[in-house]
Amino acid sequence: MTKLTDMALLSLFPTRIYVAGLKKTGLERFNRDLIGECEALRLADEAGRRWSERNYPGGYTSYGSHDRLHAFSGIFQALEKALYPHVKTYAAELGYDLRGRRLVMTDCWVNMMAGPVTHGLHLHPLSFISGTYYVQVPRGSAPIKFEDPRLDRLMAAPPKRADLPAREQTHFSVPPKAGRVVLFESWLRHEVPPSFTSRERISVSFNYAWSDKA
Repeated sequence: MTKLTDMALLSLFPTRIYVAGLKKTGLERFNRDLIGECEALRLADEAGRRWSERNYPGGYTSYGSHDRLHAFSGIFQALEKALYPHVKTYAAELGYDLRGRRLVMTDCWVNMMAGPVTHGLHLHPLSFISGTYYVQVPRGSAPIKFEDPRLDRLMAAPPKRADLPAREQTHFSVPPKAGRVVLFESWLRHEVPPSFTSRERISVSFNYAWSDKA
């Protein structure tokens, strides 16, 4: 138990976001193979293109049609394998007890967005760690923007000062970079603002759950 003095200012309940490069070698070839797989998927995925037209005009996502790409694609299985140590490290940093438990990728889907296509504020239910991997990032691509999870409870609060450190702000953005992994807890709301780029920003999003080891 923390010992308190008569005057104490405590920092509690941190929100941690993990940012790292996927791997140190072979990244360019790996991303080229991923881009080819993503383009082939979009070409074959008529249902996904229809879903994207309704929900992401000007972009393509396999979220509404193929959201378990790691289950049948060799290159996405390789991505799952490369992501695993990052997710394990992040879960340990969050303090989760993984003894006798295993991490399981439950969902994995592609996002191919150009122009002013956006992802509105959302979270990822039914998982505990989520993330994105950036495959192709043209200059000017928008960051992923996270929201303070307490924001809807800050009743009657004045605005925050602009000179506060990032941990005290109500929003925080992580810039995209090809080869970069960003992990966050699934309850954390986030969005992607418009990019206004002519080339496509390609990313792979995913969720993890846990289960007892068999």
